Amino acid sequence: MKSMVLILWTMCVSTVHNTFALEMQTINKDLSFQNLTSVPKGLSSSIESLDLSHNRIERLNNDDFSALFNLKFLNMSWNIIEVINPDAFKPTSKLEYLDLSHNKLQNLLEQEYLLSTPKLLFLDLTFNNFSVMTLGHMFHSLKNLQNLGLSAEVLKSKDFQNIIDIPLQNMFLQLENLTTYEDGSLRNIQSKKLGIVVSNRDTDKALIADALSICNTVDLAGINSSQTYLSRVLRQRPSIKTSHLYLTNIVMSWPEATDLINIVLQSSIKELYLCRVTLVGQISSAKLSPVSHLRSFSVRGVTITNFFFFQGDIYSFLIDMKVERLTLTETSLIQMTCPNAPSPIQFMDFTDNAFTENIFYTGGTECVELQKLQTLILRENRVQNLKDLSKRLQNMISLQHLDISLNSLVYSDGSGNCNWPSSIVHLNLSTNTLGKSVFSCLPMNIETLDLSNNRIDALPNKLFHLDMLRLLDLSSNQLLEIPSCHGFPNLEVFLLRENALYTPSMLFVASCPRLREMDVGGNPFMCTCPLREFAALQQHYPIKLLHWPPAYSCRYPEYWRGKLLRDFRLPAISCNGGFLAAAILCPIVTVAVATFVLCKRLDVPWYLKMSCQWMRAKRRVRRQEDLEGVHFHAFVSYSQHDADWVKDHLLPGLEEGGTLRICQHERNFVPGKTIVENIVQSVERSYRCVFVLSSHFVRSGWCHYELYFAQHQRLSRGYDSVILILREPLPQYLIPSKFYQLKAMMAQRTYLEWPQDPNKHKLFWAHLRAALNAPLPVTPNQDWEPQRLGDL
Repeated sequence: MKSMVLILWTMCVSTVHNTFALEMQTINKDLSFQNLTSVPKGLSSSIESLDLSHNRIERLNNDDFSALFNLKFLNMSWNIIEVINPDAFKPTSKLEYLDLSHNKLQNLLEQEYLLSTPKLLFLDLTFNNFSVMTLGHMFHSLKNLQNLGLSAEVLKSKDFQNIIDIPLQNMFLQLENLTTYEDGSLRNIQSKKLGIVVSNRDTDKALIADALSICNTVDLAGINSSQTYLSRVLRQRPSIKTSHLYLTNIVMSWPEATDLINIVLQSSIKELYLCRVTLVGQISSAKLSPVSHLRSFSVRGVTITNFFFFQGDIYSFLIDMKVERLTLTETSLIQMTCPNAPSPIQFMDFTDNAFTENIFYTGGTECVELQKLQTLILRENRVQNLKDLSKRLQNMISLQHLDISLNSLVYSDGSGNCNWPSSIVHLNLSTNTLGKSVFSCLPMNIETLDLSNNRIDALPNKLFHLDMLRLLDLSSNQLLEIPSCHGFPNLEVFLLRENALYTPSMLFVASCPRLREMDVGGNPFMCTCPLREFAALQQHYPIKLLHWPPAYSCRYPEYWRGKLLRDFRLPAISCNGGFLAAAILCPIVTVAVATFVLCKRLDVPWYLKMSCQWMRAKRRVRRQEDLEGVHFHAFVSYSQHDADWVKDHLLPGLEEGGTLRICQHERNFVPGKTIVENIVQSVERSYRCVFVLSSHFVRSGWCHYELYFAQHQRLSRGYDSVILILREPLPQYLIPSKFYQLKAMMAQRTYLEWPQDPNKHKLFWAHLRAALNAPLPVTPNQDWEPQRLGDL
């Protein structure tokens, strides 16, 4: 029963909850289910919404909310609160919502804290330990109160005297445990809607009678079939104030239910709403009252305990009802028959049942008794065949609004023409399994068409003209391109949210002259050049993009992922082939010309030629001879003009004692090989390369070769193998530019100078021999014969 009470109260104040929820989205503190025994200290003064429900708090003290100046929403339900200090809510002068339900408060006369809550809009005191409903004087101060929930065991005539001048929107009385009720106790209540959980005792008769006589909207919950006080009251008082009667969580037999409905039909009640009905006992045929003042009959959620009955008894009773609006939702009905006579029903809502496309089809004939029907909702049923459904509805000449969403509808090109009534102007076919062929089975005069969440990947080539169509919703389909408006020239609103539009083109604009609003958000946009024009759509065309800009972001490429289309920019030059080619080729040509000129000035061709000769010589040496390692301590490179000094001084000084082996081109170059090959092989077989520098050396081409190859050998070996001997002073300006490596070496490393003083020769030879000394393999091959080279 408590769950039922909570459902009813939630229904009564759902609007209030939603309103507060919207207002409290920004500054919210949820401390529910924390096993707290008191209100935590140190809460931020910026909090506007505080949830302390489902804890173990016993009392509220003066300083519990002292810092919460901005508090508007407070939920203290499901605690064990017994005492609330009179000044507990004094700091919270802005408080508008207070839930103290499911606690242990004991006396409604002593709720002094309410004097500090003048702005309160919502107050719930249900499920406390109140024995008497008498409201204290402090309730009189709640002039802004709109929603009030109370519960007690005894209800007397003067209990609500202190709220007699407070116009409430919703009043909820949890009277499940009511033991005493004085007639007229509810007459001091001014509320547009009154919700009551009845006790199913004798006290209910006077309670229900008073409720029906004071409020326009009454919601009675928990009526059991063993008590029929409602039917008795309505029989005795056919003229009552209540025009909207809600019955929630009722248990009745089928005869009791039909009897109650017939009584309501004859009363002054205009709307009857049954929620969560349980039918017990046997179901049989029942007569329907020919007199009806009821305009709307609604049933939501029916449970039948006995399944052995003829279902036609229920169908006929419901469909023949003389009402304008008929709502049967969540009832699990599998069929609905056609009325036995022309029906006044204008609105039908059959959401969440088990109807098929054979609805209203009986005896092999189509239904012609629903010609006043304007709105039909078949949402969440088992309708599958679109063409057959059109036949069932073809005689409903007043039908304008048709909702067949959330079914399993299919239609193929071979199904033939459909027979919709021409009056249909609003059609909802969303969330089905329809493809593009559905456009062959549409009413010709529709103005709004919802085909969202189907399997449409394109529009058919042959499209019937829907000249009246103003709004088309193709969201959540599989479209790769925005369709043109050739089939619906008067389209004004086009919804294409969450399709597969990567780079939508602008071709549709020319075919949609009346288009003023579009929703293309949520698509996987590829932010490349073709998308630039679409991203600027609103700047050049009078078309508004709905949900712009937050719903429009790049999915590809990775660099732009998550970037809003509003911020997507690409330079015009990168999207123009001619400009792009010119932008690429011009720098390339410029760089090529500059490189050519620079190479010419820096003798790069000469170095390239030398590198090629080096590589060719290396390949020839490796093909012709197997290298056996290093055989010489040094290879001596010098100009032919310095040959006498080398023979008379350098070689004797190095070879004295026979410890060093020196490679000299005149005696060690192999006849028959090219000079380059001999130079490469000599450099490779020598531990060091000694260069005798002089003015003649820098003018020798072969000396330049030998220095170049020695540098390459140094890089390949990983250690410094070059020794420079300056025979005579050599100014930098005498060194040609092609000897830039020599200039660098002379600037960065230490070189040996041939001393003119004979006394210093001994130190010179010691340094040079130390630099050349190394443990080498056995004596090199003796097949090397002298060969004379002239300077180039």
